[in-house]
Amino acid sequence: MIKFGPSGNDEEFIAEKHKSTVEAAEWCKNLGLDWYEYSFGRGITLGEEKAVEIGEAFKQAEVGLSVHAPYFINFANEDELKAENSYGYVISSAKMVRLMQGNRVIFHPAAQGKATRERAVSVTEDRLKRLCDLIYANSLDDTLFCPETMGKLGQIGTIEEITRFCRIDKVFVPTIDFGHVNAREQGSLKTVGDYKSRLEYMIGELGEDKMKHFHAHFSKIQYSAKGEIRHLTFTDTEYGPEFEPLAVALKELKLEPVVVCESAGTQARDALIMKNIYNSI
Repeated sequence: MIKFGPSGNDEEFIAEKHKSTVEAAEWCKNLGLDWYEYSFGRGITLGEEKAVEIGEAFKQAEVGLSVHAPYFINFANEDELKAENSYGYVISSAKMVRLMQGNRVIFHPAAQGKATRERAVSVTEDRLKRLCDLIYANSLDDTLFCPETMGKLGQIGTIEEITRFCRIDKVFVPTIDFGHVNAREQGSLKTVGDYKSRLEYMIGELGEDKMKHFHAHFSKIQYSAKGEIRHLTFTDTEYGPEFEPLAVALKELKLEPVVVCESAGTQARDALIMKNIYNSI
């Protein structure tokens, strides 16, 4: 079954004077949502005891949970010591999501830097193969690791690149950030066909089983010639993309992803808008 939910706590949750993510579990459930993404974007500072408490709250509320690994990850870094840190960020995120009774770790794969595109992609692929070894060595292969499509041209993470990485092993499942794709491709996602062509490509390369419950991020994003600038809300009418054509594409292709909304401050309400659109089709 398809799932919808926010990335983090939105402005409405905060305005209601809620103080802890533990409270977000029941709050999301009461709103009609069924997923929540916890972000370690600025680093993993959450204690194990609190992680267990959060996980229990979401289990009781029957709201699924994923985590976003730190933004510092760069598997294409030419500095081997800095690249080593990226393994730790992903593995530590996976250990935390296990404590939280979730099973998905979302991560940004890499930045191109001064390397050629193919060099950066190849180095990233090789390091993801090593990451895969570490995943199995730590008995974390019951968790899904979801490299994300990226919105800036200087980042590694086109649809084709993410597909390439997800061929490495069954533990890798794509995160398709449709706002990022639209920003990177200068407003390319407009019709049902636009969405279907990209999804059908990934199904063809990765198989229906891996794509059936892929991970998705969705938000409207302002962009320039270099790609993503900033996340917007669903009130935007200039940049897009729109969710309804994606909802139609998902139904026609019989895909049931986890869809996490990353709107700027209205992510829970916008997630509910998406769920209602999907259910109305």
